[in-house]
Amino acid sequence: MKNTVLTFKDAKKNGEKLTMLTAYDYTTAKIVDECGINSILVGDSLGMVMLGYEDTLSVTMDDMIHHTKAVARGAKNALVIGDMPFMSYNTGIRDAVINAGRFMSEGRANCVKLEGGREVCDVIKAIVDAKIPVCGHLGLTPQSLNALGGFKVQGKDEESAKKIIEDALAIQEAGAFAIVLECVPDKLAKRITELLDIPTIGIGAGLDCDGQVLVYQDMLGLYSDFTPKFVKRFANAGDEMRKGIKSYIDAVKDCSFPEEQHTFKIDDEIIKKLY
Repeated sequence: MKNTVLTFKDAKKNGEKLTMLTAYDYTTAKIVDECGINSILVGDSLGMVMLGYEDTLSVTMDDMIHHTKAVARGAKNALVIGDMPFMSYNTGIRDAVINAGRFMSEGRANCVKLEGGREVCDVIKAIVDAKIPVCGHLGLTPQSLNALGGFKVQGKDEESAKKIIEDALAIQEAGAFAIVLECVPDKLAKRITELLDIPTIGIGAGLDCDGQVLVYQDMLGLYSDFTPKFVKRFANAGDEMRKGIKSYIDAVKDCSFPEEQHTFKIDDEIIKKLY
């Protein structure tokens, strides 16, 4: 059954944990979807894990639309969330609504995600008023990397913790259907989860969030440039890929591939008549 924003609402109400992973292409989305995931986030993290940038700031709307529509073709049941990239919603409400609309009409996403607290609530409300569901994102917001001074845990002191709580309540009031909490202390995430009527999705935010999200390359051991503390490796697919690729190289070089079952035949008499 297709997951929708109502799935998220019902999960919160019934105390059922929500599952979310990233995906950026058709093949991966199809595999993740077939496993029964609730939601697939087409994250701007693709800038790092797919395009090789050192952060997410260089990712464009065209990049995001390109990858989102590939994911949407592979995901039949998961809720597909398009991640609004840096500066796609910061230049005014009109630009924000237009770009969110592109995710729906061109990217075939089911909803969008954007970073920020009270300062983006007017944008969230406008997008929601345009009948586009919005997921918020608080704590470590990678698009604010330079303002935050790096990839650091957020909300560790009283002032910043209160700000995150107030931002979460404001985002809920603005109409968001869920909020991602990234790199915040687990007890703070628990308190926010208890205060909100909408679900929280944690990434480095502890066990008490209403759901969890990870970058699939991290949890499968495919991306080794940097491994955050909050990542658990559930498989070593990277090692298996390296093993398979090396075996392929060896087989080509020693002429053990292709074998007879991998080739196509032609009648010898035809060959004799050729030149």
